[in-house]
Amino acid sequence: MTQNVKVLADRLVRRVVDCSFHHPAVKQRLAEIHRLPPGERLLLVEALAERHRRGSDTDPVRLKLLTLTALVGRGLGGLPLAAERAAQLEVLGRAHSFWYGDRCETLVEAEADAGRTLSPAVVATVRRTAVGAYADQEIVRFAGRFTEPVLNVGEPWAERAMQDARLREVLAHALTAKAAKPSAAWDERGRALVEDLGAETVREAVLPLLALVGRPRTFELDRAEYEPDVNAAFDPYNANALRGLVWLLALLPSHPDTVRALGSLVETALRKAAGLGPRNPKVANAAVGALARADGEAALAELARLGTRVTYKGTLKLIDAALEARATALGLSREEIEELAVPAYGLTQVGKAVFGLGEATAELAVRGNRAALVWRNAAGKPVKTAPAAVRRDHPEELKELKGLVKDIDKSLSAQAERLDRQFLARRRWTYGQWRERYLDHPLVGTLARRLIWTVDGTPVCFADGALRTLAGADLGHLTDLAGAAVELWHPVGREPAEVLAWREWLERHAVTQPFKQAHREVYLLTDAERGTRTYSNRFAAHVLRQHQFNSLTSARGWHNRLRLCVDDSLPPATRELPQWGLRAEYWIEGEGEEYGIDTTESGTYLRLRTDQVRFYPIDAPQNWASTYGGGYAMWPVAGRRTEVEPLPLAQIPELVLSEVMRDVDLFVGVASVGNDPTWSDGGPEGRFRDYWTSYGFGELGASAETRRALLERLVPRLAVADRCTVEGRFLHVRGELHTYKIHLGSGNILMSPNDQYLCIVPGGAGAPAAAEPGYLPFEGDRTLAVILSKAMLLAKDTEITDPTITSQLRRG
Repeated sequence: MTQNVKVLADRLVRRVVDCSFHHPAVKQRLAEIHRLPPGERLLLVEALAERHRRGSDTDPVRLKLLTLTALVGRGLGGLPLAAERAAQLEVLGRAHSFWYGDRCETLVEAEADAGRTLSPAVVATVRRTAVGAYADQEIVRFAGRFTEPVLNVGEPWAERAMQDARLREVLAHALTAKAAKPSAAWDERGRALVEDLGAETVREAVLPLLALVGRPRTFELDRAEYEPDVNAAFDPYNANALRGLVWLLALLPSHPDTVRALGSLVETALRKAAGLGPRNPKVANAAVGALARADGEAALAELARLGTRVTYKGTLKLIDAALEARATALGLSREEIEELAVPAYGLTQVGKAVFGLGEATAELAVRGNRAALVWRNAAGKPVKTAPAAVRRDHPEELKELKGLVKDIDKSLSAQAERLDRQFLARRRWTYGQWRERYLDHPLVGTLARRLIWTVDGTPVCFADGALRTLAGADLGHLTDLAGAAVELWHPVGREPAEVLAWREWLERHAVTQPFKQAHREVYLLTDAERGTRTYSNRFAAHVLRQHQFNSLTSARGWHNRLRLCVDDSLPPATRELPQWGLRAEYWIEGEGEEYGIDTTESGTYLRLRTDQVRFYPIDAPQNWASTYGGGYAMWPVAGRRTEVEPLPLAQIPELVLSEVMRDVDLFVGVASVGNDPTWSDGGPEGRFRDYWTSYGFGELGASAETRRALLERLVPRLAVADRCTVEGRFLHVRGELHTYKIHLGSGNILMSPNDQYLCIVPGGAGAPAAAEPGYLPFEGDRTLAVILSKAMLLAKDTEITDPTITSQLRRG
């Protein structure tokens, strides 16, 4: 080997190390080398290989040497370093993708040209790289060489799909689903495939695949530092095929199983992965599009349910558009569509249905916010599970019945959330409409009959088979109610005596409301807020877990964006109230400065600090602030002045002020780090210790005051009533080893002597057993359940065996 070749090799390596394979000078040099005679190129390849074998370079340089041997020797047979390439390809097969500038595809190409079989994992990596945002056309063309396997390995649904020979052509066509919507030509080819296989065959083959989407990978990929959680993400190559399968389902006759599967896929695809956000919005959007194209009540109901559950803006916009389009087509309002979209789910009367399967019967009943099945055998005797004859002779009917129970549970949750938002919607119904859509609806009626309504201004609730007033009068005998106005009752503006009377009425009739209504917190203007005039500091200076806060805001109809520790500006968390012409704002900023301590690996703040609540006209320009903090300022909007003053709080309608403040109280009450029993050390560097203590054991907020009033009535009925008393901010519990004080706001515990802190983590290793307090007047207060569970556990502290708790009790 001549000295000139060695010098050329070293210069080439140095150029690549200093620049990259895609640098123009490197590209030009490689082009010149490829014009050399094959013999001279082989000498250069051997010089590069020899330097690689010496092992005197760093690992990154040796990888570049390995790649250069393939690049320089492209098209030449018998390249050296075959074993080294094979080892590198094993590493490549465990990667999600590679940086296009590294030219790793040349290693793959060298192996393929040598006639060696490439592993499916390596093919998958190349394909994922080719569909990435930074892929160049050379990689895209190279990836197109691989037609086998038809999908990428690693995802359970894809591997199952490739085992079904019937789907071979279907999967090939599905992979071409690369646009936002199917074209007419795509649909035409899809219909032909469906006709060849049969619609029922396609459905039976595809729906089980959708059930596997989102399951853990069959083998994990190596996750690079600062890389998102690639093992939780959808394979982007397979995602095109998944979208295509969804488009095919839209071509089939509507079926309840298909609707159910598409709705679940939307939620699965939008589930968040660390550092990535929603796993694959494109798949979720395709599923929404398929539901929008489907006929029938079930698809409309699923869209309406998703409208209450989905928080990702892009997908929610599509759901809203689909519902608006359906409303326009029927000449109805969006609200009416959501009401009419709720199916009966086979219920033949409010909350009840009976199904016969052979000689056995299944009684389906809605109890609270859940559905339950009670089985009876041929003799009419209740049994715990479906009889063997049913499982043997009616497997499909049994499967459908179990799916129906799940659908009802999902819908009940969605409908309860929809009803809870009606307080600000200013909805009013005629009595006839209301009875049909709410009170007597087989599903919604189970919720509506546990709420208080006003009929022509008269508050009523359902009990003993009829609508009744506080005094017990039955409105059912009246015949002139058809046109009467019906509204949802709210405690704002009501006399305290009336509110208390309704609470007692609910208790007397054992009515558990689906959410707080009679016990709903009322937030009136305070003297401090009259002093500040245009803003409220009632919920300022709190430290909240950002991701939990973001989920809560979305669930309550607010708009918010995650704060990242980057140079950016964002508006505050906002809730638009078009029925009132208002916009509410909750000012927040990222907390902390250190990556990895105050942020996730991707730079998203873990915590927020809170500030003012303000109200503006709905069309006022938006306020913006740096994600680092520093105060909000209004940005100009074309056609109007920059500054629009916030509205005086005294001008905000009482109902609006109360409901907005209740939302903000919920955000703080749930997301505050002061609720975390493991933060007694104050969190990172102890800097939140004072806040944690003041919040975890301080004065009670409005929701905690409501909890205290309820516990005063509830505690005497507990099995451990003789050991419990409510005093001030605490539920006091007398155990055998200590006495305990459970804070009614946070659920944190102090124990004797000297008010030592006792850490019990709900749902953790030291989790208390679930309490059985008996009747509760409303559902949904998790902190109340935690407090009751802890009280019942600590009242019998000598029976506690969990070492995480007993070790603390001994130290006390």
